[in-house]
Amino acid sequence: MANLGPGKAAISKEQAGLRYPSNGKTIYHRPLHRSKTAELSQSSFAYLFSEMVSYAQRRVTGIQDLEKRLNLQGHPVGLKLLDLLLTREPARTQTRPLTIIALLHLIKINLWTHLFGRQADRLEKSSNPDTPDEYMIVDNEPLVNAYISVPREMSQLNCAAFVAGIVEGMCDGAMFPARVTAHTVGGKEEGEMWPGKTVFLVKFQPEVLEREALIGKG
Repeated sequence: MANLGPGKAAISKEQAGLRYPSNGKTIYHRPLHRSKTAELSQSSFAYLFSEMVSYAQRRVTGIQDLEKRLNLQGHPVGLKLLDLLLTREPARTQTRPLTIIALLHLIKINLWTHLFGRQADRLEKSSNPDTPDEYMIVDNEPLVNAYISVPREMSQLNCAAFVAGIVEGMCDGAMFPARVTAHTVGGKEEGEMWPGKTVFLVKFQPEVLEREALIGKG
């Protein structure tokens, strides 16, 4: 009778079509901190991202449609990265950001370092009094654009829309709903230091600013 238990377990695993390692441990047994500093080779990333762009390019009606699809691909990544990055923070700082500045610093420092091994180059607020809801994250050399060859007729395309989707997903997951878009601001002239310079424009919803004002009064 003692041998019936393992046999049934083995049969159920085979019927489920699952393959288990010989040591019985799966990816879910790995600690979150184990691969904190692990890096993916750039050639692997370039291949995977080019395939993602090719997939998003099918049956699009224009550049805006393609950038929208790339944005949608990045959005669920941002939702998951928010929880992962907060989990990897020290226990005393494992709290969700409560203000716009705290959230944007989490994105500029933690998110960029996790994805690209460095911080974003700048974080700015719009100086236009008519747009107090707009903030800008500046990346002088977006990695996602390094291995993408854009045809001349699609010169306005910026594949960093995928990263904009990740940022938007983090904002939405932190309950700071926003619209994030990627804009190329670097010039193509000879001698330009940052020809691929990209600005990620973060435009928060009105309710976010209302909540920010209430927090400031408190």
